[in-house]
Amino acid sequence: MTVTLTIIRYRRRYIAIALLAMAIHRIPLWLNKKISFWKLLGSGKNGHFDKTPDWQQWGILAVYPTDLETASLTNKEAELDLSLLYGTFIANWLRLFGCESWTIYLSPTEGHGSWDGKKVFGDLPLKTENTGPVAILTRASIRFSKLKSFWSRVDAVANQMAAAEGFWGSLGIGEVPWLKQATFSIWENRAAMKNFAYQMKEHRAVITDTKKEKWYNEDMFVRFTILGAKGTIKGKPAFEGKL
Repeated sequence: MTVTLTIIRYRRRYIAIALLAMAIHRIPLWLNKKISFWKLLGSGKNGHFDKTPDWQQWGILAVYPTDLETASLTNKEAELDLSLLYGTFIANWLRLFGCESWTIYLSPTEGHGSWDGKKVFGDLPLKTENTGPVAILTRASIRFSKLKSFWSRVDAVANQMAAAEGFWGSLGIGEVPWLKQATFSIWENRAAMKNFAYQMKEHRAVITDTKKEKWYNEDMFVRFTILGAKGTIKGKPAFEGKL
């Protein structure tokens, strides 16, 4: 299985086109037989859960049941060809409107939870002994009654994460502003991520309150091995110098 996350950035004058793409691009993704699961995503202003959308920045997440030939797809000497991933319609659309894009290729290794009631990354073990850089996808559908509690804690946790040892960076993505949110982050290794998750006081308290007060209708936590990355956002590769 291979998972791709593509971050797409439109020019400011094409924000209306970006919004239109969120509706139109569902069709070619739905028809793409190589993809078992996909999501069109918006982005937060900052690299974590954020109430303010970035109307220029969007994303596509896709799951391929069979492994892709990532050696050619991630060759940094070659131009990023999104038609190999999402088909010619989406690739030509992004080219027509001069979009910038960055894609990361991933292999899920461990995790728990569901997305739309499905185990979209298959049956994963809860724990492995993988070493090296690790990517993390954390997503949640937040109960309407818990929105105030959730958002009142976001900034403190985000500030702790940004200062954590071994933290390489993050991207805020989501399906529905305020309600269905996700963070994609990359860490130097599994130990660094676990140190933040379980030893940072504010984050540990949020984990406890999340379970006790049942903040989420649905949640998911997945770790990935990074296979490669390609492209640019704002003129440079995301997580520049790390991947």
